Amino acid sequence: MNRLYQPFCRSSATRMLSKIMFFRSLTIASFISSVLVFSSTANANAQSPQLNNTDIVNYSRVLLRIEPERQQAFDKIKKIIGDREIPKIVCNEPNSFKSLPSEARDVAVNYCNRSQQIVESNGLSIDQFNNITLQLQNNEDLKRQIYNTLIRLQKVPNNQ
Repeated sequence: MNRLYQPFCRSSATRMLSKIMFFRSLTIASFISSVLVFSSTANANAQSPQLNNTDIVNYSRVLLRIEPERQQAFDKIKKIIGDREIPKIVCNEPNSFKSLPSEARDVAVNYCNRSQQIVESNGLSIDQFNNITLQLQNNEDLKRQIYNTLIRLQKVPNNQ
């Protein structure tokens, strides 16, 4: 009887883990299409170079590493400013920081600096990261590729 229970628990735990990874990937996928662009001056109409698998993997790794830091920074800023709405913060637009109190501004600047380091340490330039982010807005195939890569990377944490 005990033997029957163990495989069931493993199977149940595997399904639960798959659901958690699915929702984490879904959250990250929605994040990439709307929240983090280092520069709003990137030209969405510019000719986009074809992405290779390395670009897709690097971009996905960046997302997995940035998201926890983004959430932490967001929570700190929210705690500092209270009930006020958090303005859209664009890392290389200093005016987007102006309405933040100095302590919250420091959190945002630290987050932006750390994000840039993460992007660059994963083999992408900020321009490449922004370009991929912009391409995702209108490219369902690319969204699917990034989504599948996120799931694959989360299943094998050592690949991150």
